[in-house]
Amino acid sequence: MSSELESELERKGTPDPPTIGVEEEFFLADRETRATVGRASDVVKQARQCLGDQAGFELYPTIVETRTRPVGTLAELRQQLQWLRSGLGRAAAEAGCRVVASGTEVIPVTGPQHIVDDPRYWQLADRYPQFVGGDRSIASCACHIHLHAPDREEAVELLNHLRPWLPTLQAIAANSPFRDGRDSGFASWRSLHFGQWPHVGPTPLLRDAAAYDSLLDALVESGMLFDRRHLYWYARLSERWPTLEIRLPDINADLDTVLFVACLARALVGVLLADVRRGAPAPGISDPLLRAAHWRAARDGVRGSGLDLFTGRLRPFPDLAVRLIDRVAPALEETGALHFVRRTWHSVHTSGGGAERQRAAYRRRGDLRDVVDLLTVAGESEADAPSP
Repeated sequence: MSSELESELERKGTPDPPTIGVEEEFFLADRETRATVGRASDVVKQARQCLGDQAGFELYPTIVETRTRPVGTLAELRQQLQWLRSGLGRAAAEAGCRVVASGTEVIPVTGPQHIVDDPRYWQLADRYPQFVGGDRSIASCACHIHLHAPDREEAVELLNHLRPWLPTLQAIAANSPFRDGRDSGFASWRSLHFGQWPHVGPTPLLRDAAAYDSLLDALVESGMLFDRRHLYWYARLSERWPTLEIRLPDINADLDTVLFVACLARALVGVLLADVRRGAPAPGISDPLLRAAHWRAARDGVRGSGLDLFTGRLRPFPDLAVRLIDRVAPALEETGALHFVRRTWHSVHTSGGGAERQRAAYRRRGDLRDVVDLLTVAGESEADAPSP
């Protein structure tokens, strides 16, 4: 698919802003046993020899992350992600482990979790001892999508307009059905698992940038956040860069799924920005109904029903996905991604998405090692790996 997508996009020319970047988080698993292992120090040290600062640590030594540079086309984004995954996979192989793309651990680490030696993580452990370290640690892997949003007032309006569409993205990316080595019954258990943090959830409706800043300052003063960067809403503004960040998708092994979600997010921001600029009001959806939609997305993924936030009724999820694709189709057409998105949606719908692929791998022999094998991000040889 890679050469087809690249040629398809390049034929259409350079798309309009926003530029886009993606962060991916991955678990590490022992090469032989497939159980989660804490070898991030070795893997990141090796990975940085070729990836530089685009590879890094997370809270736990069982997790590593990569960060693309901001790019202007989806073909460039695909190339960056493939290069980063290849480099990380090779580094993990050197450390005797695998890079595993699942929102939650498939075969959990044994014993208490320790944290990476970093002052910021020490603060987390001190503030939230019930969540960080020990046997009840909250470890999960997400995919974060960053979109250029230079005007802060418009960006806050975009956060308001994005709210009813994010459960659909969440369901498409659902890729974490296993909990403590057993099927949780949810397509995205990570959504509930990570949602135990007090500062995780839907972005509230906010009047303007001043209201956004005032609320964050109040949350820091309350002690719930120890700084403004600690906010984990499903969509937020960056405190360092002129970007809007969508934080709720699970990590996915299938690169087409990652690109699919990124395509939709980018196109959605484009069409909603047009609504913002013509003064269209954001949908006034209540927080309880929005939380119900996210819960349903986490439970069913693409193989069930979703809550239609514009009517308050359940609908087959494919109807909601098609409505989103149709809504952003003009923006997708402009960047040459519409055919790719429709084709990938057909594949995701047919397979049931990442969660169902994990379950299918487990059903074949009842062996979670098969699931880890499915989710392993392989490192290519230096000769075969694409350059950034």
